[in-house]
Amino acid sequence: MSSLRILNLLTTSCTTRSHAHQILAQLILRNVRSNTTVAYGFITACHSLNLLSSAALPLYINNLTTTPHTFICNTLLKAFSHSSTPQKSALIYSHMHRNSISVNHYSFPFVLKALAGLKLVKEGASVHCQIIKLGFMSDVYVGNSLLNLYAAIGEMGFCGNVFDEMSQRDVVSWTTLISGFNESGKFDDALITFERMRSEGVVPNQVTAVNVLAVCAGFRALDMGVWMHEHMKRSGWELDVILGTSLIDMYGSCGRIEEGLRVFEEMSKKNVFTWNAIIKGLALSKSGKEAVKWFLRMEEEGYQPDEVTLISLLSACVHSGFVHMGRRIFSSLVDEKYGFRPNVKHYGCMVDLLVRSRCLDEAVKLINEMPYQPTVSIWGALLAGCRAQANLELSEFAAWKLVELEPENCAYYVVLSNLYAEMGRWNDVEKVRELMKERGLKKDMGSSAVEFERTCELVA
Repeated sequence: MSSLRILNLLTTSCTTRSHAHQILAQLILRNVRSNTTVAYGFITACHSLNLLSSAALPLYINNLTTTPHTFICNTLLKAFSHSSTPQKSALIYSHMHRNSISVNHYSFPFVLKALAGLKLVKEGASVHCQIIKLGFMSDVYVGNSLLNLYAAIGEMGFCGNVFDEMSQRDVVSWTTLISGFNESGKFDDALITFERMRSEGVVPNQVTAVNVLAVCAGFRALDMGVWMHEHMKRSGWELDVILGTSLIDMYGSCGRIEEGLRVFEEMSKKNVFTWNAIIKGLALSKSGKEAVKWFLRMEEEGYQPDEVTLISLLSACVHSGFVHMGRRIFSSLVDEKYGFRPNVKHYGCMVDLLVRSRCLDEAVKLINEMPYQPTVSIWGALLAGCRAQANLELSEFAAWKLVELEPENCAYYVVLSNLYAEMGRWNDVEKVRELMKERGLKKDMGSSAVEFERTCELVA
């Protein structure tokens, strides 16, 4: 048996770091590092043993005596793009460029994947230029990788331009664009893109469905969500955890939690995200009792709640006015019953609940005791509650806190000015106006304290 075949067998059966280092020594000793088959096996072994940076990279990239084959470089690009150090992919690509090592249509998707994960804009633009220069834009896989890069960094203008310039597109291309618009909060653009996709006869796959359902949930586009549900049925797709949970979230966000409950009962497998979608949907529909009932059922069936579960449950208590239940839930969080302590969002829900229940002193006490800096939504909830209960002094305190957090927001100054006018403190009204002038702020036409307070309620 030849030494190359023996080395190949050794690399494919390598399971320990010491074994890998012995193989590394043999590769150097026998000068067979350039053999692509052996290199592939060795790099794969290094990846599984977390030795890419300490063994594979020095052997092939930092070694000045040999120039690695394109296949070896691509193997390294792929391995690092899926590793804990994806930035090394950019280093390898630069090495290829500097040493005139040929790149091909396999090279770019791996380096672009790494750059997308790291959100490296300039480096990504540089690779994009190389793709155009070398004529790889016609490759659908390279184009999809570019789409993913720009979508990942939120550059949807560039993402749209790349999409329009692609000579070939597939379902992945459309799905990536839709996902990018969804992640950027541009739900209308995402839905328009999906309509274009349908009009061009491209059949959505399951990944498309998950993204479209998320857009429908964010945009409250019930009709499109129902269409996607029907498409899933026509396609005979299994209602797995991901698809089922996405459907439940869509129906709950669109105010049709009854359909979400039916989907839940049809699912053979669930996870904590599925239960969270149900509880969140019930909270949005202001069915506090049902949300609590489903939470208890969740615990009875052996599912461990997470932080999102408790936020949704506290939100249900807020919308239904269940102050006593909210106190019990929050106390269980403080006592770490579920293995974690309340975060700032839990505190925000609890402050909102106390304020709406006219427990202002308790809300202020909770804010003073929380181990986090109060957020805009927390002070906004307190301000809205104080205004509703005509507690002008506490309203003033909360409004000034909001000014400190967002000094460029005109609405807070308007609220302060109105407060001082109600209290007959005209000198303070003038001081607020002077402060706005100093900071170059002007009251927006039509803005009012009422509109601001409505905003506070939505944010909280």
